[in-house]
Amino acid sequence: MAHPVSLRFRRPELKEQLAEEAAARGLSTSALAEELIDEGLRMQRHPGIVFRPGPAGRRPALLDGPEVWEVIGGLIGGDVPPEERVARSIDLFDLRREDIEAALAYYAEFTDEIDGWLAELDRLSEEYERGQDILAR
Repeated sequence: MAHPVSLRFRRPELKEQLAEEAAARGLSTSALAEELIDEGLRMQRHPGIVFRPGPAGRRPALLDGPEVWEVIGGLIGGDVPPEERVARSIDLFDLRREDIEAALAYYAEFTDEIDGWLAELDRLSEEYERGQDILAR
């Protein structure tokens, strides 16, 4: 259910920029404003996290590093003992411990979102492998 909110811009050019960006991305100004406010609030709560566009849409990433789902995918599961996973991720992604902690904090708040991307990646990987098996026949 939509909840109307009225915004007044002190700078008219900001409203124009919002409208132009929304049109360029094929969104309504309301949809773009909601997306930007959501991302801005998330970035305030999680320093070191930014949002980047990509083929699957905008996703959270470390400021100078990979997307959050990539870091989390390297931290959870796998064959590395749990006590060694942070050190391995630091080496694997060439990150600082603070970067890993930022990704973990974001994951703790948005677990379902990140798990959804990881599940989709697994699904696509299985689909790719099935295609490779068919080609190998």
